Amino acid sequence: MKEIIRFIKKEIVLFVALLCALFTMLFVPVDAMYIEYIDVRTLCLLWCLMAVVAGIKHVGAFDWLTYQLLNRIKNGKVLSLTLILLPFFCSMFVTNDVALIVFVPFTLALLEQLHLKKAIIPILVLQTIAANLGSMATPVGNPQNLYLYANYNLDILPFFRVVLPLTAISLFGLILGSLPIFEKELPKFNIQKEDIKDTRKLGVYLLLFVLCLLTVFKMVNYGITTLMILVVFILIDKELLPELDYALLFTFVCFFVVSGNLGRIDQICVFLQKLLNESTLLTSIGASQFISNVPSAVLLSNFTNNWQELLAGVNIGGLGTPIASLASLITLKFYMSAKESNILKFLGLFTIANVIGLVILTGYTML
Repeated sequence: MKEIIRFIKKEIVLFVALLCALFTMLFVPVDAMYIEYIDVRTLCLLWCLMAVVAGIKHVGAFDWLTYQLLNRIKNGKVLSLTLILLPFFCSMFVTNDVALIVFVPFTLALLEQLHLKKAIIPILVLQTIAANLGSMATPVGNPQNLYLYANYNLDILPFFRVVLPLTAISLFGLILGSLPIFEKELPKFNIQKEDIKDTRKLGVYLLLFVLCLLTVFKMVNYGITTLMILVVFILIDKELLPELDYALLFTFVCFFVVSGNLGRIDQICVFLQKLLNESTLLTSIGASQFISNVPSAVLLSNFTNNWQELLAGVNIGGLGTPIASLASLITLKFYMSAKESNILKFLGLFTIANVIGLVILTGYTML
């Protein structure tokens, strides 16, 4: 029983998604149409990206890159800017979740070593916002982009026209927000040197990452990519396969079931259609605050062809409440495990910073 409770606490989003899926099954009995709910291509691409990123991380590439950057920094303003922009730019290619998993624990350790604990909350809050906003710049930056890009059969240039202006505004705001955190002079600190453990494996993983990008852009069939990555991992790093986040994949399956069933309930369809007719942008932002932006993208895509506002809305909607973006919960989980954590103070600053960003980006998009 204790193991079950521990698992639920660890995978609370999966648990809630499963309950929602089971609840909708009361109104839509299981039938052959359930199979049509599942977007196999999206699930395969998610698995491929998780596997490749796990491999790149396993050979120490992220640690090496962090060392190379921070070993050259002696200025406090530059350090805060670097700590915040690292997840911003990395999330564009390795997803917001992975960027936070990599950089938040490192940041906690570094700031404790520098005796700059007062800066932990503002840095972590801005890192979380940076990962959520930086990830919207590419189709592979976050799960909702990956899903919408595939679901609406988008081309890259129209996609960029929607997200890049929002990304540029976000970058400017994050730069301004990072500058007041540290004084110019920093305490002296030493960072342990990190080397890449296996350059040949890194080369293989980078090639596989390029293959994933080609698959996202529909130049390679997702089945071929999935099979190739599976075979490569079995041959060179099979111990990593059980460690991938399969809970995230199953969470997506649950969300597919929820959105599929809701799409077959007439009253829900009429209500959502009415809201989307009023404003796809505001509906997607609002829905993200309560069920997070990934399931909002999956659900609302069934009721609108206005992919531009939906894409903008679910990315902007990652700001706001802690559950608006699932990646935010990763930071929260790491911070709560830190010494002398103050969850109320964290949530207070988190809410203020997110609301400011939400208002600015929503206002710009509505102009």
